[in-house]
Amino acid sequence: MDELYREYILDHYKNPRNFGELEPHDVACFDRNPLCGDEMGVQIRLEGDRIADLRFHGQGCAISQASASIISDELKGKSVSEVAALDRNFLTEELGLELSPTRLKCGLLGLKVVQGALLGTDDWPTGTPDEDPAVEDVARLRSEI
Repeated sequence: MDELYREYILDHYKNPRNFGELEPHDVACFDRNPLCGDEMGVQIRLEGDRIADLRFHGQGCAISQASASIISDELKGKSVSEVAALDRNFLTEELGLELSPTRLKCGLLGLKVVQGALLGTDDWPTGTPDEDPAVEDVARLRSEI
């Protein structure tokens, strides 16, 4: 079963959905994951308080880019309050697997920038570990990229 999810993630990494720039847009946000150097931005067009369209852009590891692609279609049509309530569990359900602590911030970066754009926050989504991984885990993560 894990192999199916790996292929699913790899497909979204190689063929990202909703990737690029969106003009015109109503809100935008850009952020980085300092642990591995992932960079991601989002531009969102709203209709009332709902996401009408969005586009991600940036670069980074397969998990960060694929996660943004995977959640992008699910976010369309959601209200600002619905997006505000999303957390780590939303990402886990969409990915179909649990991410290790060293990969969790990679996976949550897409949701972080969407919430940042809509809510004006710089906070990581609920369920993100409070402490960053140990230095040796970060070194291992960087070597895997």
